[in-house]
Amino acid sequence: MYLPQFRAHLALERSRSEHTVRSYTSDVLDLSNWMRDTGIDAMDLLDRDALRGWLAQRHQRGLARSSVSRGIAAVHTFFRWAVDTQGLRYDPASGLRGPRPARHLPDVVGAAALATMLDDLADAALGEHDDEQAAACAARDWALLELLYATGARISELVGLDSSHVDAVNHVLTVTGKGDKQRRIPYGDAAGEALALWFHRRRTLARPAAGNAVFVGARGARIDPRVARRVVGEALRGVPDTSARGPHSLRHSAATHLLDGGADLRTVQELLGHSTVATTQIYTHVSVERLKSAYSQAHPRA
Repeated sequence: MYLPQFRAHLALERSRSEHTVRSYTSDVLDLSNWMRDTGIDAMDLLDRDALRGWLAQRHQRGLARSSVSRGIAAVHTFFRWAVDTQGLRYDPASGLRGPRPARHLPDVVGAAALATMLDDLADAALGEHDDEQAAACAARDWALLELLYATGARISELVGLDSSHVDAVNHVLTVTGKGDKQRRIPYGDAAGEALALWFHRRRTLARPAAGNAVFVGARGARIDPRVARRVVGEALRGVPDTSARGPHSLRHSAATHLLDGGADLRTVQELLGHSTVATTQIYTHVSVERLKSAYSQAHPRA
């Protein structure tokens, strides 16, 4: 099924994230296993009906609707690539459609609760520590969380930051998002203070392997995305009245709070790096839901 070549195509030519590369190759491998189990010996023998059978089997296995939809995206990408570069005669996924993705409102943490969480991280970073490594990690964690909320950036974008991407004087980050597209995002004084403290303590953790990476892990190299997610999850675990746990919750929260504060949709779209304003519009629904909730609790005729 040309999986090594397809993986290289996604990572090197399409600049897809590590998560997307892993998910798409896993979906194509799943299709290959299904073909083997059903006696289909070659991709040239696949047609749209066969692919629908594979999707039905994934649904019967209890996969979420979003996973089924991702599988469709994966085989669309795979077969277009195989036709263009591997000599496949036709694209059996052409015209294949799946279930409409379920629309759900993202987890959003209240502004007051986030402020308390970030203040606690600041207190931990600025307080006394038993050793320099613990002090450095506390400063790093505070800076990471402050920047995630201040900028609405993806965790992968902050993990990929180099020192040359930080304009500390003007409080602006240059991040590289999906499709290797760069954008500049401002951040506020609180994030600036946290980042300055982290830069002061960074040398305690950094080893030559870190290069110019802004965020460094305990072993001295650029911080691993999984470690960064764990840092965020542990910080959010102490926040009451929310099921939010991952870094994307801070991105959702930043967007929603910007809109609640009067920012226009186009500005939020640009800050988040969405390719279309339609993607950003979900946050207007979040804000409306919050408004409706407050209305139903406060209005005597609700």
